[in-house]
Amino acid sequence: MIICVGHQKGGVGKSTLVYNLAVAFQQLGKSIQVIEADPSIRTCSRWANAREELTDKDPVITVRKDGVLGATLKEASHNYDIVLVDTAGKDSKELRSAMTVADVLLVPTSAEQADLEATFDFFQVVDMVSEINEKLTTLTVLTKAPTHAHSQDVRDAKNFLGMIDSPNMKIAETVIHRRSVFHRTTSEGLSVVESKDSKAKAEVQLLAQEIINL
Repeated sequence: MIICVGHQKGGVGKSTLVYNLAVAFQQLGKSIQVIEADPSIRTCSRWANAREELTDKDPVITVRKDGVLGATLKEASHNYDIVLVDTAGKDSKELRSAMTVADVLLVPTSAEQADLEATFDFFQVVDMVSEINEKLTTLTVLTKAPTHAHSQDVRDAKNFLGMIDSPNMKIAETVIHRRSVFHRTTSEGLSVVESKDSKAKAEVQLLAQEIINL
Protein backbone atom coordinates (compact mmCIF):
# COMPACT_ATOMS: atom_id res chain seq x y z
CA MET A 1 0.00 0.00 0.00
CA ILE A 2 1.30 3.46 -0.95
CA ILE A 3 0.08 6.23 1.35
CA CYS A 4 0.81 9.78 0.27
CA VAL A 5 0.48 12.30 3.10
CA GLY A 6 -0.04 15.53 1.25
CA HIS A 7 -1.34 19.08 1.23
CA GLN A 8 -0.39 22.21 -0.64
CA LYS A 9 0.02 24.13 2.64
CA GLY A 10 2.66 23.69 5.28
CA GLY A 11 2.15 23.47 9.02
CA VAL A 12 -0.79 21.07 8.98
CA GLY A 13 1.05 18.16 10.60
CA LYS A 14 2.08 15.99 7.64
CA SER A 15 5.50 14.88 8.87
CA THR A 16 4.27 14.33 12.42
CA LEU A 17 1.57 12.02 11.11
CA VAL A 18 4.02 10.15 8.88
CA TYR A 19 6.46 8.98 11.54
CA ASN A 20 3.81 8.41 14.20
CA LEU A 21 1.75 6.31 11.80
CA ALA A 22 4.89 4.46 10.67
CA VAL A 23 5.40 3.06 14.17
CA ALA A 24 1.68 2.37 14.61
CA PHE A 25 1.74 0.32 11.40
CA GLN A 26 4.85 -1.51 12.60
CA GLN A 27 2.97 -2.46 15.75
CA LEU A 28 0.30 -3.96 13.50
CA GLY A 29 2.97 -6.20 11.99
CA LYS A 30 3.49 -4.23 8.78
CA SER A 31 6.86 -3.64 7.11
CA ILE A 32 7.33 0.09 6.53
CA GLN A 33 9.38 2.45 4.42
CA VAL A 34 9.13 6.22 4.66
CA ILE A 35 9.94 8.24 1.56
CA GLU A 36 10.83 11.82 2.46
CA ALA A 37 9.92 13.75 -0.67
CA ASP A 38 10.49 17.26 0.64
CA PRO A 39 13.75 18.57 -0.84
CA SER A 40 14.06 21.45 1.64
CA ILE A 41 13.11 20.01 5.05
CA ARG A 42 14.44 16.86 6.74
CA THR A 43 11.90 16.36 9.52
CA CYS A 44 11.39 12.63 8.98
CA SER A 45 15.09 11.95 8.39
CA ARG A 46 16.06 13.73 11.61
CA TRP A 47 13.43 11.80 13.54
CA ALA A 48 14.60 8.48 12.04
CA ASN A 49 18.23 9.31 12.90
CA ALA A 50 17.27 10.19 16.48
CA ARG A 51 15.40 6.90 16.71
CA GLU A 52 18.49 4.93 15.73
CA GLU A 53 20.86 6.93 17.92
CA LEU A 54 18.77 7.44 21.06
CA THR A 55 16.55 4.37 21.33
CA ASP A 56 16.65 0.61 21.09
CA LYS A 57 13.39 0.56 19.13
CA ASP A 58 13.00 -1.00 15.70
CA PRO A 59 14.24 1.51 13.11
CA VAL A 60 11.93 3.06 10.55
CA ILE A 61 13.62 2.87 7.15
CA THR A 62 13.58 6.41 5.78
CA VAL A 63 15.00 7.53 2.44
CA ARG A 64 15.02 10.90 0.73
CA LYS A 65 13.79 11.20 -2.84
CA ASP A 66 12.78 14.08 -5.04
CA GLY A 67 11.55 14.63 -8.57
CA VAL A 68 9.02 12.36 -10.25
CA LEU A 69 8.34 9.54 -7.81
CA GLY A 70 6.03 7.11 -9.59
CA ALA A 71 8.55 4.38 -10.43
CA THR A 72 10.33 4.72 -7.08
CA LEU A 73 7.12 4.27 -5.11
CA LYS A 74 5.93 1.34 -7.18
CA GLU A 75 9.25 -0.44 -6.66
CA ALA A 76 9.21 0.26 -2.92
CA SER A 77 5.66 -1.09 -2.64
CA HIS A 78 6.92 -4.48 -3.85
CA ASN A 79 9.35 -4.66 -0.93
CA TYR A 80 7.30 -3.19 1.93
CA ASP A 81 3.73 -3.65 3.13
CA ILE A 82 3.26 0.11 3.47
CA VAL A 83 5.16 2.98 1.87
CA LEU A 84 4.51 6.33 3.55
CA VAL A 85 5.32 9.41 1.47
CA ASP A 86 5.97 12.73 3.22
CA THR A 87 5.63 15.60 0.75
CA ALA A 88 6.41 19.31 0.99
CA GLY A 89 3.72 21.77 2.03
CA LYS A 90 3.17 23.03 -1.49
CA ASP A 91 1.94 21.90 -4.87
CA SER A 92 4.98 20.10 -6.30
CA LYS A 93 5.98 17.46 -8.82
CA GLU A 94 6.76 15.16 -5.90
CA LEU A 95 3.23 15.54 -4.53
CA ARG A 96 1.46 15.16 -7.85
CA SER A 97 3.53 12.20 -9.01
CA ALA A 98 3.03 10.45 -5.66
CA MET A 99 -0.71 10.99 -5.90
CA THR A 100 -0.83 9.40 -9.34
CA VAL A 101 0.36 6.03 -7.99
CA ALA A 102 -0.86 6.14 -4.36
CA ASP A 103 -3.53 3.87 -2.97
CA VAL A 104 -4.39 6.36 -0.23
CA LEU A 105 -4.02 10.13 -0.04
CA LEU A 106 -4.09 11.28 3.58
CA VAL A 107 -4.88 15.00 3.80
CA PRO A 108 -4.20 16.51 7.23
CA THR A 109 -5.66 19.90 8.12
CA SER A 110 -6.09 21.86 11.29
CA ALA A 111 -9.38 23.52 12.19
CA GLU A 112 -7.93 26.97 11.48
CA GLN A 113 -9.73 28.86 8.73
CA ALA A 114 -6.62 29.39 6.59
CA ASP A 115 -5.89 25.65 6.59
CA LEU A 116 -9.50 24.75 5.82
CA GLU A 117 -9.62 27.17 2.89
CA ALA A 118 -6.32 25.77 1.59
CA THR A 119 -7.85 22.30 1.83
CA PHE A 120 -10.80 23.51 -0.24
CA ASP A 121 -8.35 24.69 -2.94
CA PHE A 122 -6.26 21.51 -2.72
CA PHE A 123 -9.21 19.32 -3.58
CA GLN A 124 -9.33 20.86 -7.05
CA VAL A 125 -5.92 19.24 -7.57
CA VAL A 126 -7.07 16.01 -5.90
CA ASP A 127 -10.07 15.74 -8.20
CA MET A 128 -7.89 16.19 -11.30
CA VAL A 129 -5.40 13.55 -10.18
CA SER A 130 -8.15 11.09 -9.26
CA GLU A 131 -9.23 11.06 -12.90
CA ILE A 132 -5.78 9.65 -13.71
CA ASN A 133 -5.49 7.40 -10.65
CA GLU A 134 -8.93 5.86 -10.33
CA LYS A 135 -7.87 3.64 -7.40
CA LEU A 136 -6.92 6.63 -5.23
CA THR A 137 -8.82 6.78 -1.94
CA THR A 138 -8.65 10.06 -0.07
CA LEU A 139 -9.03 10.52 3.68
CA THR A 140 -9.00 13.97 5.29
CA VAL A 141 -8.03 14.07 8.96
CA LEU A 142 -8.30 16.95 11.41
CA THR A 143 -5.05 17.58 13.27
CA LYS A 144 -3.93 19.93 16.05
CA ALA A 145 -7.48 20.04 17.39
CA PRO A 146 -8.04 21.81 20.72
CA THR A 147 -8.41 19.49 23.68
CA HIS A 148 -10.84 21.51 25.80
CA ALA A 149 -14.21 19.82 25.99
CA HIS A 150 -16.42 22.75 25.02
CA SER A 151 -14.62 23.70 21.82
CA GLN A 152 -16.79 23.70 18.71
CA ASP A 153 -13.78 23.95 16.41
CA VAL A 154 -13.84 20.29 15.38
CA ARG A 155 -17.56 20.32 14.64
CA ASP A 156 -17.30 23.56 12.67
CA ALA A 157 -14.28 22.28 10.73
CA LYS A 158 -16.02 19.04 9.81
CA ASN A 159 -19.06 21.02 8.67
CA PHE A 160 -16.81 23.17 6.47
CA LEU A 161 -15.07 20.14 4.98
CA GLY A 162 -18.42 18.50 4.37
CA MET A 163 -19.37 21.41 2.13
CA ILE A 164 -16.44 20.78 -0.22
CA ASP A 165 -18.06 19.55 -3.41
CA SER A 166 -15.75 16.67 -4.24
CA PRO A 167 -16.41 12.96 -4.76
CA ASN A 168 -13.08 12.39 -3.02
CA MET A 169 -13.96 14.11 0.25
CA LYS A 170 -14.06 11.54 3.04
CA ILE A 171 -13.52 12.81 6.57
CA ALA A 172 -11.76 10.57 9.07
CA GLU A 173 -13.68 9.65 12.18
CA THR A 174 -10.44 9.94 14.14
CA VAL A 175 -9.34 13.42 15.22
CA ILE A 176 -5.73 14.12 16.21
CA HIS A 177 -5.59 16.63 19.06
CA ARG A 178 -2.85 19.10 19.91
CA ARG A 179 -0.82 17.49 22.68
CA SER A 180 2.66 18.27 24.01
CA VAL A 181 3.60 14.59 23.82
CA PHE A 182 3.94 14.89 20.04
CA HIS A 183 6.79 17.40 20.43
CA ARG A 184 8.45 15.49 23.25
CA THR A 185 8.49 12.12 21.52
CA THR A 186 9.71 13.64 18.25
CA SER A 187 12.92 14.89 19.87
CA GLU A 188 13.42 11.44 21.42
CA GLY A 189 13.01 9.51 18.18
CA LEU A 190 9.80 7.93 19.43
CA SER A 191 6.17 7.80 18.40
CA VAL A 192 3.31 8.73 20.69
CA VAL A 193 2.15 5.11 20.40
CA GLU A 194 5.28 4.27 22.43
CA SER A 195 4.47 6.87 25.09
CA LYS A 196 2.40 6.75 28.27
CA ASP A 197 -0.10 9.27 26.90
CA SER A 198 -3.07 6.98 26.39
CA LYS A 199 -5.16 9.56 24.53
CA ALA A 200 -2.52 10.47 21.95
CA LYS A 201 -1.62 6.80 21.55
CA ALA A 202 -5.23 5.80 20.97
CA GLU A 203 -5.79 8.54 18.38
CA VAL A 204 -2.85 7.49 16.21
CA GLN A 205 -3.66 3.80 16.56
CA LEU A 206 -7.29 4.42 15.60
CA LEU A 207 -6.23 6.45 12.57
CA ALA A 208 -3.83 3.70 11.47
CA GLN A 209 -6.62 1.15 11.70
CA GLU A 210 -9.02 3.46 9.88
CA ILE A 211 -6.53 3.70 7.00
CA ILE A 212 -6.02 -0.07 6.91
CA ASN A 213 -9.78 -0.54 6.72
CA LEU A 214 -10.29 1.78 3.73
